[in-house]
Amino acid sequence: MAENIGDGSTGENIAQPTHFAFDEQSEAEIAPVIAKYPAGKQASAVIPLLYIAQDQMRRHGGSAWVPRAAMDAVAARLAMPPIRVYEVATFYLMFNTTPIGRHNLQVCTTTPCWLRGSDDVVAACRKVTGIAGWHETSADGMFTMTEVECLGACVNAPVLQIDDDFYEDLDFDRTVALLEAFRRGTPPKPGPTIDRLTSAPVGGPTTLTTIEHTEGPPPETAPSLRPAE
Repeated sequence: MAENIGDGSTGENIAQPTHFAFDEQSEAEIAPVIAKYPAGKQASAVIPLLYIAQDQMRRHGGSAWVPRAAMDAVAARLAMPPIRVYEVATFYLMFNTTPIGRHNLQVCTTTPCWLRGSDDVVAACRKVTGIAGWHETSADGMFTMTEVECLGACVNAPVLQIDDDFYEDLDFDRTVALLEAFRRGTPPKPGPTIDRLTSAPVGGPTTLTTIEHTEGPPPETAPSLRPAE
């Protein structure tokens, strides 16, 4: 059975850690963030600091979420009332206030993705993970599945965001292959899963075809779901 989790809750019914302290990596990230704001305006850094806290939880525990103790640590660092931090953390869906699986499957089902087959992406996610509904975690703790609004990559619809990366131009079979790769610990290179360059037309450019294009950066070493040339 998949485990049901909350979404945007205050975490009242979740076992909360009693202590949270930023580690060395987080401290190195925090300093330049706070330095962007003038004295007395440090509260403007609340969103990036919450994200840093969430990422630290992912590194140490395998679940990217923001417990109450981490919110309190952010409030103390920014000299703001804890309730103001709670308000931000429970408003934005990018912050998980309850534990999630190792990988967060964020499925876009709004109009462009739906027209391009997001129902098949949802079906593939459910098949691979065994998750029946939204905001649930798979029995093995590997995946949590949530429904999200437009991810802003409509030209490459349908899109699935896994953790911080976009996987685009998906269908049922490519989604199954993608999730199986994550389960093996070999996540493919983010981006299109078909033979296209970023958001260029499928099959290559259709305009400015006489311009000589310079070579781009060397290919990344991560595996890809794109068809072999």
